[in-house]
Amino acid sequence: MKIFYCSNCQAQIFFHNYICNNCQHPVGYVPALETMMTFKKTEKGWQSLDENGLYFKACKNYQDYHVCNWMIDIHENTDLCESCKLTTVIPDLHEEKNIEYWAKLETAKRRFLYMTQRLKIFPRAKKNPDDHLGLSFQFLVPTDDQPVLTGHANGLITLNAFEADTVYRETTRISMGENYRTLLGHFRHESGHFYFDTLVQNSKWIDEFRQLFGDERIDYADSLKHYYENGAQENWQENYISAYATSHPWEDWAESWAHYLHMISTLDTAFYTGMSIQSQHPNNPELKFKDCPVCSADFTLTIKNWFALSYSLNALNRSMGLSDAYPFTLSDKVINKLHFIHQILLENINKKSIDTMNGFTWKN
Repeated sequence: MKIFYCSNCQAQIFFHNYICNNCQHPVGYVPALETMMTFKKTEKGWQSLDENGLYFKACKNYQDYHVCNWMIDIHENTDLCESCKLTTVIPDLHEEKNIEYWAKLETAKRRFLYMTQRLKIFPRAKKNPDDHLGLSFQFLVPTDDQPVLTGHANGLITLNAFEADTVYRETTRISMGENYRTLLGHFRHESGHFYFDTLVQNSKWIDEFRQLFGDERIDYADSLKHYYENGAQENWQENYISAYATSHPWEDWAESWAHYLHMISTLDTAFYTGMSIQSQHPNNPELKFKDCPVCSADFTLTIKNWFALSYSLNALNRSMGLSDAYPFTLSDKVINKLHFIHQILLENINKKSIDTMNGFTWKN
């Protein structure tokens, strides 16, 4: 993620901020400009405090509930920002705890959407239930009579709102035998199913997909049943990023997609913070950037930098008595899968003009 600064006092502001912690001016993210901005409230609207002095209005969920910090052009005929438009169902706000869950879910969703902007695959909202090229989210609270399963179906991503509760999520992580489970990870994984449908299925990439991930046409329900009854195959680490990835080619793709986003987003932040790692031993990896890692043409360097960064992050965490920040191993076959995802996105991001494909509209 890029580094943002307050245009009033030049202090650093963060993607999730509502105010500048130094000068106390309101701040917000302007998706059309892909940047955080500082504002003063006027009768005409929220005026940016940069040299342009542009006017915006805050998303309704910013003003009413403080669960969003995205801004809207003053002339737009809408009360919801580009992120909040994608959420169609939220928890019952009469329950105070649900506002906290909703806020955490939206925060994770916006961070996920930020990278889709950088990759030029920001989704549009579904026009109707049968519109498989649009994407929508629903955040549901389970009850004793109606459990909620996190998942994706035809462009609708459902998340169990209890995943926003740290204790619930950690308990589920342990019971499921997972070494990593986050709200942001849920968005990245479930979006993988959506982007498979829109970027890979019925495209020129499908044959190569089947060579790398397997034939997705095998029965999904039977595959999941076999996985939950028998677990992952022996030595799964040689071919898959996680045990769950072994259950079906769709899940292998979704897990690999999520890990690609983990990797690129973290490297992107490292790049913009000016991080580098100079090895103190010839056998240790180094972190050196030639350019921004978001769809860099040099994927080999991207992987080398990821090894260096994740190795160092894990070592630092261990020094503080914490679990590994990135508790995964990338085999050669997993790297090939990540490279495949990279190639698809690189082709998209390198388009030279305004274009539309599979429901996405982007501009370089």
